[in-house]
Amino acid sequence: MTMTTEQIQKFVMTYLETTECQIIEKSPSHVTVKLSPQADRDLTNRPYYWGFIERTGAEPETMSFSFIFDPERHQADLDRQTKAESERTSRIAAEGEASNPIETPVNAQPQEDSILGRYFGVVRPLPILGPGRIQREELTYGSPRLKQIFAAAQRSGRCVYLFEDPGQKQRMTLLPAAYEPWLGVCFKVELSCDVKREELHFYGISLLNGKVDEDFNSQLLDKNWMPRVPENIHIEPSRLSLADGRDVLESKLRTKVESYDHSWAEEASERLQDELTLIESYYRDLLEQPDEEQNKAIQEQFESRQGEIRWQYQPRIVVSTVNYGIFHLRSPW
Repeated sequence: MTMTTEQIQKFVMTYLETTECQIIEKSPSHVTVKLSPQADRDLTNRPYYWGFIERTGAEPETMSFSFIFDPERHQADLDRQTKAESERTSRIAAEGEASNPIETPVNAQPQEDSILGRYFGVVRPLPILGPGRIQREELTYGSPRLKQIFAAAQRSGRCVYLFEDPGQKQRMTLLPAAYEPWLGVCFKVELSCDVKREELHFYGISLLNGKVDEDFNSQLLDKNWMPRVPENIHIEPSRLSLADGRDVLESKLRTKVESYDHSWAEEASERLQDELTLIESYYRDLLEQPDEEQNKAIQEQFESRQGEIRWQYQPRIVVSTVNYGIFHLRSPW
């Protein structure tokens, strides 16, 4: 599973906007932001600082980042911008010299050196540290910072309770609109052995009539959502409990996974047996050592190696929940 540069940028921008970060600068290849308090807590790993802020009630000073989505394009943009700025500066300087030639007085004295300059030479400006510093981070698939944003988004958005936005027209009508509660669950299916494949399945079930949608995500993408109950609507009462809905979705997913071609698991089991046989043949002679203490150490090493081989090659299917929520959709009738 991987993501394109555009997908990464879209996800990160959604996270930044959702957490109410301040966008300072934005281009197709990067974004510079001042983090909101929530995003700063999620991404900067400063528990002692935030503990101090909570104890004292002081105004928090959040950090700023420049997230680079396309390093090559961003560097090309910087080079082009630097070149244009240099040409503009040279042109202005040339025009200034032509119109106002600078005369140097004969008795002009060089500017006195500072104390630091006399003792240490030319002093370079100190780097800006702390909250005023803008850190540069490249967000490519697999980068540590992107994984951190994924984890933060998963923690904050693991469970949601949302209402479809009915629009201004519905708010002005006399009759209230009927809303139907749906339980939506995003499952991750991992098919693992010495190779691994991951799948995402977004299932939804109506808690009103039990209808199951195995592509529930398509219903959600083209709608706007609200965290509070909209005006001029009424919610249909649920006939299924959350536990009943969960059981139905898990049963649907189990049936789907059982219908897969599992020849990959049989082939992985054969590779596992071959590896175990190879390891056993290697350690067989070593385990015949007369030294009991040495024999015990070799036996432990042998068992450890067997465990590693089984972990790597043993075929298994792992199903987990990525996120879930209750979505109130407008009833079609």
